[in-house]
Amino acid sequence: MFYKDKNILNILFEAIPEGVIIVDENQIIVAANHPSEKMFGYKKGELTNNHLNCLIPKKFHVEHASHFQTFLNGNGSRQIDNHSNLTGVKKSNKKFPVEIGLNPFKIENKKYVLALIIDISARKENERRIDFINSELEKKVNQRTADLHNTITQLKVLNLNFKKEIKKRIAAENKLKESLKKEIELNELKSKFLTMVSHEFKTPLSGILTSSMLLNKYQLTEEQSKREKHIKTISNKAQYLNAILNDFISIEKLEANNINYKFTNFNLSTVINDVVYNANMLLKEGQHIKFPNNIDEFIVTQDEKYLKIALSNVLNNAIKYSPENSTITIEVTQNNSNIEFKISDNGIGIPENDQKFIFNRYFRAENVLNIPGTGIGLNIVKVHIENLGGNLSFNSKINEGSTFIISLPNKL
Repeated sequence: MFYKDKNILNILFEAIPEGVIIVDENQIIVAANHPSEKMFGYKKGELTNNHLNCLIPKKFHVEHASHFQTFLNGNGSRQIDNHSNLTGVKKSNKKFPVEIGLNPFKIENKKYVLALIIDISARKENERRIDFINSELEKKVNQRTADLHNTITQLKVLNLNFKKEIKKRIAAENKLKESLKKEIELNELKSKFLTMVSHEFKTPLSGILTSSMLLNKYQLTEEQSKREKHIKTISNKAQYLNAILNDFISIEKLEANNINYKFTNFNLSTVINDVVYNANMLLKEGQHIKFPNNIDEFIVTQDEKYLKIALSNVLNNAIKYSPENSTITIEVTQNNSNIEFKISDNGIGIPENDQKFIFNRYFRAENVLNIPGTGIGLNIVKVHIENLGGNLSFNSKINEGSTFIISLPNKL
């Protein structure tokens, strides 16, 4: 049949740029166009009457025969599949990738299959190159990503170290600033201390020296009262200096943590009476101390010595900063766990702006700068009271007076 219309068939075959092969039901090639012959490396007409296996790798011959019969009996076409991996064999036995579209048809009750074949070697090579380029690119990306990750890690480490270094520098600067601040405060404290010591020692010593000189002038018996007056002045000034020295010794012991507190049981009335008795010698004209007389049954377990020191200091301050003809009041309350002392006066009071500094060592409120004092008594009292497990507090109003409260655990 194909030979009757040979001219028409040749024209059609040669007009198709892809390879075209027609096989019969026995897989015999009955027609092949020039592009297909060139594709497989055959001369013109050399493929005709050859078995289709000459174009298929040997290892697929058996499998292909089964697929061919199944396809032929199915009467369906198969479009070219870009994703199929088909291989053709050239006359030189060189294998190359192809894409094949199949279309079965009948002529005079005979079955044939038309195969449209495309050599995709160039495409596969391009794909291989693209895959290689992509692979190399992916490697470079991975390497760059790893390098970037490594750089980021190094930067994080550097940043962390930088932050640590900054933190250390800030800490060092803060420490230096704190040291400088303490140095400035210490210098100011030394200056205040020297000024205070100079004033507080100079005035009593001057009084002692003057009274000593005047004593020599009063030799007569009838001048005994004048002698006693100067002797009392000398005694009072000496006691004042002794008190200042005792305060300095107390500070040194406190700073060296060289104080051993001794807790004993004692009657509170004995302590109050001693404190009031000693304070009476300091009273101004018309001043008096009001204290409870119903505490004979109060038994306290505390350090008796330092309780006396604390009460005496606060009471003496009340006398010093209160006017003549005024009353200083001592109140005492006790329960199973605590004992509390309130010492109140109607004196000059503490300015509100100065109250937060009142327990600072060497600090003196602005309204007492012309009154003798060291500014260390309340600081010492507060430290002793806190060491004994208690608390020292106060409330005060300028020109109305102050109340100092000593609260201590009663170690029954």
